[in-house]
Amino acid sequence: MAKVSIVGAYNTQFGNFVKKNKETGEVTDLRSIYDLMLEAGRGAIADAGIDASDIDGVWVGSCAPGIFANQEHIAAYAPEIAPDALRFKPMNRVEDACSSGSVAIYNAIYALESGRARIALVLGVEKMNLLDTKGVTHALATCSYWPEEGAAGYTFPGLFAEYAKGYAARYGFDRATLAKMLASVSAMNYRNGIDNPLAHFGKGGVADRLGLLTADAILALPEEKNPMIAEPLRLHDCSLVTDGAAAVILVRDDVPLAKTEKAVRVAGFAHLNERLPISVRPNMYELMAGKAAVRQAFTEAGITIGDVDLAEVHDCFTINQLLCTEALGFSEDGRSGFDYMDGRFTRDDPRCAVNLSGGLKAKGHPVGATGVSMHALVYKQLTGQPIGATLARGRPEVGVTFNVGGSSVTNCVTVLRRE
Repeated sequence: MAKVSIVGAYNTQFGNFVKKNKETGEVTDLRSIYDLMLEAGRGAIADAGIDASDIDGVWVGSCAPGIFANQEHIAAYAPEIAPDALRFKPMNRVEDACSSGSVAIYNAIYALESGRARIALVLGVEKMNLLDTKGVTHALATCSYWPEEGAAGYTFPGLFAEYAKGYAARYGFDRATLAKMLASVSAMNYRNGIDNPLAHFGKGGVADRLGLLTADAILALPEEKNPMIAEPLRLHDCSLVTDGAAAVILVRDDVPLAKTEKAVRVAGFAHLNERLPISVRPNMYELMAGKAAVRQAFTEAGITIGDVDLAEVHDCFTINQLLCTEALGFSEDGRSGFDYMDGRFTRDDPRCAVNLSGGLKAKGHPVGATGVSMHALVYKQLTGQPIGATLARGRPEVGVTFNVGGSSVTNCVTVLRRE
C-alpha cells in the first residue's frame, strides 16, 4: 500500500474553448493552456487548505502541448500558480499519451515515498482545440507506433476499430449486436454527463439536445448525424476533442492532513505497459496488460472486485469501455456488452457504477488531463463532495481509476479508499 493520500482536488470546466472564424480561418483562444493550469493548480491548493509554500514539487501530465499549443517545457510555467511560493521548486513534465496524468501522479508518489518530498501538486492539462481536425488527428497519431501505424494512415479510431473487430470475431457478435452494445455504453455516459456541470457534453449539450439517452436513440440517428469513422466505430463511439485541466494534492502519511477527513488513501496502483505495435500483440480482443495491472493494483490494495463501489474507466472509444469493464473483472470476458444493454453499471447498480462523470465520451478527453481528472472526481465522490451523478445507495468507500495511453499500451490502475 502506498503511504500517500489525496487531500485536495480540482477539475476545470471541460469543453471547446476557442472561437473559429469559418471565413478567415482565424482562431481565438478563449481559455489558454496557461489559464487552465493556473485555475486547476490554485483550485486544488485551495481545496486542500494548504499554503502553496508547503508544496515540495509539481508534476504536470501533458501529452503533446508542443503540437497542440506550441508550448513544450510546459511544467516550467507551474510556478505562476503561486510565484512567491513555488519559485525554486522542482517542476516535472510527464508524457505518456492519454495516461500522462496518471503517470504524473505515480511519479509524484515515488518522490513522496522516497522521502524527497512531503507534499506534491500534480496537474494534468491539454489544450487541443487550437488545431483543426486534421491537426488533432496527426498530433494523436504520434502516440501510435509511427512506422507501422501513424505513417501508414492509421488514426486512433482506426486502431481501436481493430480491437472492436477482434472482439466481435472472438465472441461471434454480428454487426447489429456489437452496435447495440457500443450504443448502450454511449447512452449511459451521456446520461451521466448531463448531470456533470463540468462536462463537455453536459446539460444543454449535443447529447442532451438530441435526446441521445438510450441506445435506440443513438442507433436511430441518420448516417449524416452518426457517420462511420472507422468500421465499426461511428461518431458517437468516439470521445471528444477537449480543452481542460485537473489537479490533485498528494501528501505523505507523516503530514497531519493525511489523518483528516479530507484524506483518501492511494491504497494500491499499477502502471504496466503492453507492446507498442499492435502487429506484435498476441490478440486484439482483450487488454492483457490491463488485466495484469488490475491484479497488481487490487493485490496491493488488498481488495477484491466486490469491494469496488465505482470506477472511472477509459472510454476513449466505446469498445475500450467494454474491454476495461472486463479487465476489471466487473463482467466476464465477452459479456460486458450484454451487461450494459441490461442496464448494469448505472448510478442505480447495487454493486458498482462506471463513469458517473460521463466518462471521456461526455465529460471530455483533454488527453494529458484525463488521468488526473479521473483521480480528482473519484476523490470527490469518496469525500462526499461529488461532482455530477451520485450512487443511489449512498456514499462510496472504494473507487478505481483505469486510464490507458495510446492504443491501450500504457495501463494505469489506481485503487482509492476512504479510511
